[in-house]
Amino acid sequence: MSTQTLRYDAATEAAVGGLVPGLRGNYGFSARAVALLLLTGDEEIEALVRAKEGAEADAVLALARAAGEGSAEPLALRLAESRHTAAQLLLDGVMREGGFAGRRLAERLSEAMINPLTGVPILLLALAGLYLMVGVLGAQVFVGWLEQGLFERWLSPAVVRLVDAAVPWQAGRDLLAGPYGIFTLGLRYSIALILPIVGTFFLAFSLIEDSGYLPRLAMLIDRLFKRIGLNGRAVIPMVLGFGCDTMATLVTRTLETRRERAIATLLLALAIPCSAQLGVILAMLSIHPGGLAIWAGVVAIVFLLVGFLAARLMPGEEPAFSMELPPLRAPRPGNVAVKTLTRMEWYLREVIPLFLLASLLIWLGQVTGVFPWLIGVLSGPIGALGLPRETAVAFLFGFFRRDYGAAGLYDLRAQMTGAQLTVAAVTLTLFLPCVAQFSVMLKERGWKMAVAVAGFIFPFAFLVGWLLSKAIGALGVTL
Repeated sequence: MSTQTLRYDAATEAAVGGLVPGLRGNYGFSARAVALLLLTGDEEIEALVRAKEGAEADAVLALARAAGEGSAEPLALRLAESRHTAAQLLLDGVMREGGFAGRRLAERLSEAMINPLTGVPILLLALAGLYLMVGVLGAQVFVGWLEQGLFERWLSPAVVRLVDAAVPWQAGRDLLAGPYGIFTLGLRYSIALILPIVGTFFLAFSLIEDSGYLPRLAMLIDRLFKRIGLNGRAVIPMVLGFGCDTMATLVTRTLETRRERAIATLLLALAIPCSAQLGVILAMLSIHPGGLAIWAGVVAIVFLLVGFLAARLMPGEEPAFSMELPPLRAPRPGNVAVKTLTRMEWYLREVIPLFLLASLLIWLGQVTGVFPWLIGVLSGPIGALGLPRETAVAFLFGFFRRDYGAAGLYDLRAQMTGAQLTVAAVTLTLFLPCVAQFSVMLKERGWKMAVAVAGFIFPFAFLVGWLLSKAIGALGVTL
C-alpha cells in the first residue's frame, strides 16, 4: 500500500521544517506529526514536548508560537482546510454523487439551517417541538398520570398505611414514608416527576442528534458564541447540559483551550438547566406564559452577559472553529431507540440511587437539626425575593440535585402567584450547581475555580432574583 505525505502551503511547511530538527525525543510517531500538532496549539502535545525535550523544549515551543503570530488566520484552521481540500480531491477522483431529488432537498435544508435568516426560525421551531415533547407531553401528561394518578391516589397512601402499621419508631416512619421519606419523596420525585421528563427529553435529543442537526446548529451560533469567548463546538456541551450538567462539564474536555473550558464550565453551572429542571419549570410556568417568557429571557440575557464579561476578563487567544458536516437525514428509529434506552438506563442506574441518598441525607439533617438550621439561613434571602419561607426547602434540595430542587418547587406551585413562581424559577435556575456537578468541577478545573464559581453564583443568583422581583413589582406586571 502506497502512502503520500500531505503538503501544506509554503509558510506552514517552513514552520514545520524549523521545528522538526529540535524534536529529538521518542514520541512513538513522526517528528513531522508532532510539529503539526504543536502548530495547532495542542496543549497535551506541548506538555509531552516539555517532558521529552527537557531544557530544549522552551526553544521549540517558542518557534511554534512565533509561526502563528504572523498569520492572518489561526494555523489550526489553515491546516484543517488544507486537509479537507486534499480529502475532497481524493474523493472527486473515485466517487460521483447522484443528483436525485432527496439529496438536493437535504442540501437545501442543510444550507437553510446554517443561514442566519432561515436558521434562527428553524431553531425556534426545534425549541417549540422540544417544549411540546418535554414541557407538555412529559411534564404535564405523563407526570399527571404517574404523580397525581398512580402515586398520590394509590401507592403513597398504601405505603404510608403499611409503614405506620409495621414500624413502631417515628424516626423510622419518617425515613421511609415521612414528608422527606425515601418512598414519599425520593422515589416519587425520581419516578413520578423526573423520569417522564427526562425520558421525553432523551427521546427528543436522540431525534435531533441522529438527524445531523447539532453540527449545523454549531455552525449557526458560532459567530454569537465567539462573542462570549467560545466557538460553535461549544454547542455540544451546552446542549448536553440540558440533559445533565454534570455530564456536560466532563464533555468540556473536547474544547481546545483552557480559557474556553473555563468559560463553558462557568456558564453550565450558572445558566443551563438540566432536562428535569427545565421540564419541571416548563410545566410549572405553562399556565403563566408571560412568566415563562420572562424566565427564558432573563436566563438567556444572563448567559450572554456573563459569557461576554468572562471573555473580556479571562486572558487567552480567540477560539478558532472548523467542522465537517455529516449528512442531514431522517432519524433512524433503531438508532433513536438505542440512544434513548441507553440514556434511560444511565438514569435508572445512576440518578435514582442519588435521589434515595438525598432523601436519607435530608432525613439525617432533620434528625440532627442541621436541615432546619440551613432552611433558616436561606429564609432571609428567600424572603427578600418575596417568596414564601417554604421555598427555602426547594433551594436546599437543589444543592443535592438541580432536578430535586425543581421538583420541590413544583410541589409548592399552588401556594405561589405567577410572579413568585417566575422569580423562584429564575433564581433556582441560576442557583448553585448540584453536588455532583460541583464534584466534577473540582476534578476537571481544580478547587480554585470550583470554589470561585460557587462563590460567584450564590450571591449573583439571589441578586438577579431580587432585581427581577423589584422590576415586576415596580412595573405592575401581572402574571
